[in-house]
Amino acid sequence: MISVNSVTVSFGGYNLFDNISFLINQKDRIGLAGKNGAGKSTLLKILSGNQNPTKGEISMPKSCTIGYLPQDMIHQHGRSVFEETETAYHEIQKLELRIDEINHQLETRSDYESDSYAKLIEEQTDVYTRLDMLGAANRTEEIEKILRGLGFDRKDFDRQTAEFSGGWRMRIELAKLLLQKPDILLLDEPTNHLDIEAIMWLEEFMETFAGAVMLISHDKTFLDSVTNRTIEISNQKIYDYKTNYSRYLVLRKERKEQQENAAKNQQKIINQTEVLIDKYRAKASKAAFAQSLIKKLDRMEIVEVDDDDNLSMNFRFPKPAHSGKIVLTVENAGKTYGDKRIFSDATFIITKGEKIGLVGRNGEGKSTMMKMFAKKIEFDGTVQSGHSVMMGYFEQDQEEKLDTKKTVFETIDEAAVGEVRKQVRGLLGSFLFRGEDIDKKVQVLSGGERGRLALCKLLLEPYNLLLMDEPTNHLDIRSKDILKRALIDYEGTVVMVSHDRDFMKGICNRLFEFRDGHVKEHLCDIEEFMQKRKVERLNELDLDKKEKVEKPVVETRNSKPETSNSETEKKQIQSKLKKAEDSIEKLEQQIKEADEKLADQSNYDKLMNDQVFFSNYSQLKSRLEEELIKWEDLSNQLNS
Repeated sequence: MISVNSVTVSFGGYNLFDNISFLINQKDRIGLAGKNGAGKSTLLKILSGNQNPTKGEISMPKSCTIGYLPQDMIHQHGRSVFEETETAYHEIQKLELRIDEINHQLETRSDYESDSYAKLIEEQTDVYTRLDMLGAANRTEEIEKILRGLGFDRKDFDRQTAEFSGGWRMRIELAKLLLQKPDILLLDEPTNHLDIEAIMWLEEFMETFAGAVMLISHDKTFLDSVTNRTIEISNQKIYDYKTNYSRYLVLRKERKEQQENAAKNQQKIINQTEVLIDKYRAKASKAAFAQSLIKKLDRMEIVEVDDDDNLSMNFRFPKPAHSGKIVLTVENAGKTYGDKRIFSDATFIITKGEKIGLVGRNGEGKSTMMKMFAKKIEFDGTVQSGHSVMMGYFEQDQEEKLDTKKTVFETIDEAAVGEVRKQVRGLLGSFLFRGEDIDKKVQVLSGGERGRLALCKLLLEPYNLLLMDEPTNHLDIRSKDILKRALIDYEGTVVMVSHDRDFMKGICNRLFEFRDGHVKEHLCDIEEFMQKRKVERLNELDLDKKEKVEKPVVETRNSKPETSNSETEKKQIQSKLKKAEDSIEKLEQQIKEADEKLADQSNYDKLMNDQVFFSNYSQLKSRLEEELIKWEDLSNQLNS
């Protein structure tokens, strides 16, 4: 569908890509790999048409549609969540206008035998097919399905988009893209603002998505679940692997070993050739031979070994101070904001050395509970720390709390106490702040660099309880692996919130689920929990379908949204019914005119050999039958 032909991208004399070419085919699921700064996001911008290459071209059919979700975007306000999401159907609205135009022409024209009339009927069929493919008839249901899958409740549909955080507004943009059903989806870190359940729903959606997908993600499990092809950007070139991310890592290692072996063998040949050149260069009888060897070396294409980004964090958490066996005791704890109850009656105990995961949808209270542990907010009930507990708290927006006017070195040096101050430079080096990097102001650091600096501060004290709220935000896959190993080896107690299943796997073996205002304990790892949730969600969907079929709509004083929705649906059905009646009337008139032509004996012999006439006549009959069925179905819906 898309052909990337000899594309080069240059910035200030430096080539980001150099003469790269590849194809994106229908149903491809491509993950982009490469170190930070390799050009992954730039490639998506070029494919989406938001940036032009320095050289080369991007070729695609005119009819090809692209949906692009960047990491950062401008959000529209002034509409409700449902209204904003509904703007995704601008193509449907355009097609419906075209259908009206075509129907008007078919009604008013009488040149039934002309090629232009036949093309008009053909276009009408194509437009109807496209409308069916886009789900024009059930757009309300589709919008609800997508929004619910991405974590919105029905009560959120009428709320203004401005009431939601940037992460939730990003979900609205993702919902709009999925509803548009483009031929190609380009997604830059789509899981950054999704909770685990929404990520799992998105994976399931991708299984049935008809188009191609190219995405960037630091979520290894998501990449493995969604992708079947990996394109690595390295040293201005690309390497195309027809496999998912985990298998790509194995093949990449094998490729690197082959390159190294080939380079060693080539160097041996070069060394041997140079010895011969030095030996025969001074001899007149062998000078021509020496010159031929020199030319041979000049023509030799040197085997390049890809540079690995070997820079990675290298640290261990300090040995924790001794604490009592009971680390946290929670009794009948809860939190409300005004009239809104987040959760209540949470009761549990966390003991020394446990690694606990808090899971559940966004907004259910996971971060709120972490703030309660750290005594950052007021709450109901009791949260009691155990004997000699020293708590280190990494908040979800920890990197944003850094003083942007300080340098990297000042940030750590001023927080360090005692002997640790002598190790500040070495500690910063472990987090990839080396040389002149330590003198950079915090305000010029990237999101990933700020995240690493915030993590670095956690190592300044021998905490025996670590509270970690989304510690992997902005970290690349390699840095996440380093942090994961450090947490596995950590001897203290850990309570964490994370939407990254691969990161939680192997760390947490006890989970607390926040759902529907309650906190439920699960004695299992994240994989077993997700399997249980998948089964529960399927059961919930079945129950939801039954309720829609079995439950009559009861109009009460306190059910205004439901009454409103019912009235809206009724108006939509009436509108569709009117369209169907108009279409039936037009089709019947056209069939009547065709029948009159057939009844005219003077025309009959001529029409018998007119294939276009009978083809159009057959299509009119088929469409009339379809419209009658549709009319009957809509009438039943209206009267039920």
